[in-house]
Amino acid sequence: MTQFLPPNLLALFAPRDPIQYLPPVAKLPHEKKNRGYLGVGSFLDGFEDPKDTPPPTKVETREERLERRRKERAEQVAYKLEQEIAVWDPNSSSNITGDPFKTLFVARINYDTSESKLRREFEVYGPIKKIVLIHNSVNGKPRGYAFIEYEHERDMHFELQATK
Repeated sequence: MTQFLPPNLLALFAPRDPIQYLPPVAKLPHEKKNRGYLGVGSFLDGFEDPKDTPPPTKVETREERLERRRKERAEQVAYKLEQEIAVWDPNSSSNITGDPFKTLFVARINYDTSESKLRREFEVYGPIKKIVLIHNSVNGKPRGYAFIEYEHERDMHFELQATK
């Protein structure tokens, strides 16, 4: 097949001239020195004394770092909680009802429901003292539940009244 190649490509496959023979040298370049190879023994006095070396520094691994951060966050949360508990006064809140036995919890309220609608629906069963619609403290949107405090405990048990 190579006979069909053009001459310029055939020249690439032509053999080269043989390498010129040289007799081996008596000594290798590193053997020509008087002493040959030198060890590190002559340099030992340049090193520092092992007693003077500082202790190795411990590098924190990823797991150790994550565990340390988790503990720090837990401590911060516990500290903030302690501070808030110390400052919190349950009697100063305006949303707290007077008597829990007269208070009705209403859940799954439509977010568009107003306090007046709740009052209109639940006042059928008895006079209402207070209605507290719960809102999100960050953005003020309703949370979907409310507390209705009646003036009398018997008014709160409207299931029995409705079935009679």
